[in-house]
Amino acid sequence: MKYLIAFALLIAAAQAVPVEYGHYPGPLLAHAPVLAHAVHAEPVAYPKYSFNYGIKDPHTGDIKSQAEERDGDVVKGQYSLVEPDGSVRTVDYTADDHNGFNAVVHKTAPTKVIAHAPVLAHAPVYAHAPGPLLHHY
Repeated sequence: MKYLIAFALLIAAAQAVPVEYGHYPGPLLAHAPVLAHAVHAEPVAYPKYSFNYGIKDPHTGDIKSQAEERDGDVVKGQYSLVEPDGSVRTVDYTADDHNGFNAVVHKTAPTKVIAHAPVLAHAPVYAHAPGPLLHHY
């Protein structure tokens, strides 16, 4: 559909009246064909889905999950993640045409300290390295 519209616009531009320096012949697309008949409404499928996923990476401490389902214009879901301090944030949410988007956030206290990936040490950086001594005699 978008290619048909792009092609029709290309044809319309090719049929437009050229503009000369110092003259204005009127609207550039005055002779362009009308494109109203080229627009067709595409059928829309009923939106219905369900998904979930989770990540638990002990090396980086990245622990999170999400689940969501949709039936028409009603969406319900939940996601959770482990914060850097070890607490868990869980968000339950719903969305529909009548109530809009609503979310309830719960946070639980840390149950244990999460070990994060070790910080790699770098070689020391010197701000000034001594240069050779030059003597002028």
